[in-house]
Amino acid sequence: MFQLSPHTPRGVLLTVAALAAYAAPTTAYAQGLPLPPPKVRVDDVGDHLTVTVSHAGRADGTYRLRCHPGGGSHPDPGGACGTLDRRTVWGRDPFAPVAPDGLCTMQYGGPATAYVTGTWAGRPVNATYDRSNGCQIARWNDLVPLLPDLRSPRS
Repeated sequence: MFQLSPHTPRGVLLTVAALAAYAAPTTAYAQGLPLPPPKVRVDDVGDHLTVTVSHAGRADGTYRLRCHPGGGSHPDPGGACGTLDRRTVWGRDPFAPVAPDGLCTMQYGGPATAYVTGTWAGRPVNATYDRSNGCQIARWNDLVPLLPDLRSPRS
């Protein structure tokens, strides 16, 4: 076994170096140095939304959508992600509500409602949709197929 004498300069240096190495992690955390980042879950990577649809007949339900890469329980993840990609423009929120001073036709598109939450383009999403007037119907239709297509079939 190798033994150092604390009376030799080399032994003193090695002893101090060993103590410094032992105390370094504690000192680093005490001084507020950054900790390593938390592990990223696969579900948290990319854009992800939860869409809850009510009063829309067969389309009622809660769907999860992941984009970049695409997936989830949404019936058309490729189409939904493509629509959102096309509507995502710098400075415009694709989930923005109808302007309060907008002129909207007084037509009723049915009782369907939708609630969209999650993250899109790195920003939180918390949006509600209905079909209570022409502006709300247009806003809903702009996001088809993220939201179900409730337009009348054309003959």
